[in-house]
Amino acid sequence: MTKPIVALFVALSASAFAQAPQVIPVVVLAASPVVDGDLAEWGGEGWIEVAVTPALERGERGEFGLDPSGDRNATGRVTVELKAGVADGRFYLAARYPDDAADTVHKPWELRGERYQRGNQLEDMFAVRFHMSGEFNRSMLSTSEYSTDVWLWSAARTNPSGVAEDMVHSFTTRLTESAAEYETKAGTVIYISKRRDAGNAPYEMRQRPREQAGNRVPSFEPAQPGGSVADVAAKGVWQGGIWHLEFGRALDTGHADDVAFAPGTKLLGQIAVFNRGGEEHKSVSEPLLFDFSAIK
Repeated sequence: MTKPIVALFVALSASAFAQAPQVIPVVVLAASPVVDGDLAEWGGEGWIEVAVTPALERGERGEFGLDPSGDRNATGRVTVELKAGVADGRFYLAARYPDDAADTVHKPWELRGERYQRGNQLEDMFAVRFHMSGEFNRSMLSTSEYSTDVWLWSAARTNPSGVAEDMVHSFTTRLTESAAEYETKAGTVIYISKRRDAGNAPYEMRQRPREQAGNRVPSFEPAQPGGSVADVAAKGVWQGGIWHLEFGRALDTGHADDVAFAPGTKLLGQIAVFNRGGEEHKSVSEPLLFDFSAIK
């Protein structure tokens, strides 16, 4: 059964690109930065400002069968600063952006009466995706068939383990088993498959507490990540109203479920900011072009 259409990563567009992709130069770093959320090693020069805007405006929700009053995007319009570089065969990405508070709790178990129930509180998240195959589109809900390598950092679930969740997202109009289905007003069904990379996840869900352990209990706990899903080191630090994030991964992991960053090439990508939100309740960039021309 198809669901009402929801803009999951970027708003729909009549074309794959609303404008020429913004270039993010990938530079040669003097040394490998420590992926710890301390951006002092990146210096004060060379930051690229990237605008992110709501994936779905309140006034657009009705067009997709959604209640306009259901808009819960708390990010709005924000400028994210990015720097990218390579050292010792690894690609590094630094990001910083304003956020009024660090939301580091995600759907905790909450004591209601004599029973624990999942709460509604959501964590902050940041995603970056890179083109893998097919015709890259700025929208997850276009009729283009393509796939992306997605790195999802989350303040509650992945940050304690020091990695980003590594996934492959695939988009098609062909019938796909175990994929989310979204039907457009034109009747086209879009199938979105989100597959976590092979290996051990960086977190695991805690079962509902059977005995009282306080009014609120975490519903997730860190796990020992391993395999391809743990390829991306990532750490975030919130300080003074700013999230400071760092990512690091080998240029080529050798894994089929990871994009390879080839020196001398250019690669399309995109970012998304989730301020205690999920699904369409986020703000996203236009397509970005990561330029590896300086890397030999």
